[in-house]
Amino acid sequence: MTTDAPGAPGNPAPPHEGTAPGGPAAGENAPGATGEARRAAGDEPGAAPHDGAEHAGAEPVVPGAGAGEPSTPSRGEAEHGGAEPVAAAAAPAGRTGPDDAAPSEPTAPSDGAGEPTAPAAPAAGPSSEGDVPSRPANPVAAALAAAVRAVESGERSAASFFNEPRPAAPARRPAAPAPRPVAPAAPRPAARIEPSAGLREVLAAGGAPERLAAAVAEALGEDAADALREDPWRLLSVAGVRPEQADGFAWALLGDACGPGDERRSRALVAWLLDRAALAGHTAVDAATIRTELGRLSVPDAEAALHDAIADGAVLVFREGGEEDEEDAVRLLLGLDRWAMAEESLADGLARLVNATPADDVAQDAWEAAAEAAPSPSAAELIRAAARACLVAHSGGEAARAEPAALVTAAAGLGLRACAAAHTEDGRRRLAELGVPEPVTVAGLLSGHEGPGRAEDGTLALDVLAVLDAPQLDVETAALLVESVADGTRLVLSGDPGVLRSAGPGRVFADLLAAKACPVVVSRTPDPGPLGELVSGIGVGELTAVDAPGKEVVIVPVREPAEAVHRTVQLVADSIPRALGVPADRTQVVTPGHGGPAGTRALNAALKERLNPGPGRFGGFDAGDRVVHVPAPGRAVPGTVVSGDAEGLRLDCAGTPVVVPPGRVADEVRHGWAVTAHQAAGTRWPAAVVILPGDAAATLTRDWVYTAFSRAERHLSVVQGVDQALPRAVAEVPAKERTTRLRTLLAGQE
Repeated sequence: MTTDAPGAPGNPAPPHEGTAPGGPAAGENAPGATGEARRAAGDEPGAAPHDGAEHAGAEPVVPGAGAGEPSTPSRGEAEHGGAEPVAAAAAPAGRTGPDDAAPSEPTAPSDGAGEPTAPAAPAAGPSSEGDVPSRPANPVAAALAAAVRAVESGERSAASFFNEPRPAAPARRPAAPAPRPVAPAAPRPAARIEPSAGLREVLAAGGAPERLAAAVAEALGEDAADALREDPWRLLSVAGVRPEQADGFAWALLGDACGPGDERRSRALVAWLLDRAALAGHTAVDAATIRTELGRLSVPDAEAALHDAIADGAVLVFREGGEEDEEDAVRLLLGLDRWAMAEESLADGLARLVNATPADDVAQDAWEAAAEAAPSPSAAELIRAAARACLVAHSGGEAARAEPAALVTAAAGLGLRACAAAHTEDGRRRLAELGVPEPVTVAGLLSGHEGPGRAEDGTLALDVLAVLDAPQLDVETAALLVESVADGTRLVLSGDPGVLRSAGPGRVFADLLAAKACPVVVSRTPDPGPLGELVSGIGVGELTAVDAPGKEVVIVPVREPAEAVHRTVQLVADSIPRALGVPADRTQVVTPGHGGPAGTRALNAALKERLNPGPGRFGGFDAGDRVVHVPAPGRAVPGTVVSGDAEGLRLDCAGTPVVVPPGRVADEVRHGWAVTAHQAAGTRWPAAVVILPGDAAATLTRDWVYTAFSRAERHLSVVQGVDQALPRAVAEVPAKERTTRLRTLLAGQE
């Protein structure tokens, strides 16, 4: 490989021509059309290191972290670099605590149909951006409710549900369910609960830090003090608190009246393990994995602890695979009702659309004429598919975004109410550049702040809706979206199967493709140029050398993280602006994690010192700082600091003024010159600098590399310190799998 690193400080060399990182020697270039194969339906890679590599210290976010590990990140930290976790006091010396053993990774679900076989109270339905409109009763949810009543009345034991034969798959639902009530135009913000004096007193008695009070009040509500006195392990429901810290808190309050086998402790640990699994993207976990992890956390009888948690309604149990006489093939999955009910609702809604008939009266001849006028064969194929079906999946790379854009434009030309939604503001910008009238973001559409608003029955006032960046949909957002689509409305879910999946739990787009529950259109439009050729090759597991005559791809080899930081600052501040004319504020740095010597924290500190030095007078920020605003879990909005005052930190986020209250700045705002790949997903910049420090070698996966490299529109610099780990990750590590149930639920709807 030929590489030319930039020059020494004070005399930096401009970006140069280079080969693909870690690829073969020059001349062994891959054909530019390799993007076609990577978009085959159902072949999407698995989930990326869901912030196991991206949050502080590359901490894993699957069950089983030991006492020696740092605190579990909050959802904001694990997904988009939120605030540092705060923890309660550690357990006193000599007390029994959790083991330091390495975590066990939950395995993926089998392909067999899975149905719930244990009791739990049905939740009210998923909520992400606002209230979910009501829907017809789900037969699975009804079965769960009946099971709860049976256990509560003493008619049956919770354990009896483990061996109950799997019920028959539910029949397809009719195409015309009962009307839904009108949904609110915008989500109602939850009122902040101020910590009471009693809560502060309880926390102090347990040795917990004062700064934990606000988080506890928010998690446990107005009765937090009484709740903790009754069950100190409820402290584990607060993000950032770990088992050994909750154990110490409980011992300080209860003394010898508590122990490792306390039922309250066991129930809290089961929920904590499942919540950690959700941070890694899982909506369910193998029961055997939870039993193992409970043993590592010093629970003396893990089986009894699981049964107690099930009987208490804290978790749901699902049976997957196998027949009644093949017990060895049966696998039991555990899940929290929040994610279980979201997947149930989503599967139900998708089946409703599959069975629905388009409600508009546009003739097929008119649709065919629109297809004939489409800008590409793939766009014509998508228009024809959408003309016949209410649910269509579409896969393709960046260039393929023109195809759903053509569909929306054609539908509007036929007199239909058509809309296209993207994951980010930048995605909305790119749709507008493709000629889509009034594109929106998914969050803005669901909240009612953008788009056409809602009809009287609570559904979106649309005939055609194309949702791009579909891999970024988590199960709750997807459930809310599908519930908002009326019967007869055409919904197209479009995305690049090679990118990282959602920051929240689930693998919605991948499961939909794998289930083959609806028509799938695979784009035949390759991404152009050297960058398109490079990224297309990565998508099929090939890291190839590419010819980059316009300095589209540059490789900068480094030996140490400190050198990686130095080279990155040099590229962003000097080399790229001087050689390519791309200013520093249009160049994005992407790195695998927040912590470490070359993580986002270290890089942002170095880049701020060079590009916008200042004392951090507004809560650590200065006017002109590039930031990432995390208004909700799973959303990362780039912005710039304008000023700060008593009302809060004032940001400019893509032209939208945002004020972050002083008490929320630490939770919601991070410097943004350097971000993780999850934070960057859905947004592209003229230039991108991807940092691969040596300590990131073990965390790299194909979809992480694919996502990071594809953030560049014109130029990509790769600061390479992992040597052969990069081509090995692209070829051999497609992704970390996620355990979900959506695919089997969709199969059960057939």
